[in-house]
Amino acid sequence: MLISTMNDIPGYEITEVLGEVFGLTVRSRNVGSQLGAAFKSLAGGELKGMTKNLVNSRQEVIDRMVQEAQAKSADSVLAMRFDTSEMGGNWTEICAYGTAVKTRKL
Repeated sequence: MLISTMNDIPGYEITEVLGEVFGLTVRSRNVGSQLGAAFKSLAGGELKGMTKNLVNSRQEVIDRMVQEAQAKSADSVLAMRFDTSEMGGNWTEICAYGTAVKTRKL
């Protein structure tokens, strides 16, 4: 599956547009890691646990987006973006979305 943040893929022709696809997850913050992050933020530096959680969440939503694209018989996703939003005090929504297409190599 080719995934591009561009609206096209150099060297490929779009032969069919199959529509929007997305992958979504909602994560809650762990009280223990949130407390550890609060202490770490006092000293400065990377919050490695939070970074790891974000990397894992982004991969999860990409995988879900790809599954939806494959269900539509797509071979590529164009204009892929991430979106995040806070829900309540402790929940974060993470979404990957784009346009599922069929392509042909030129």
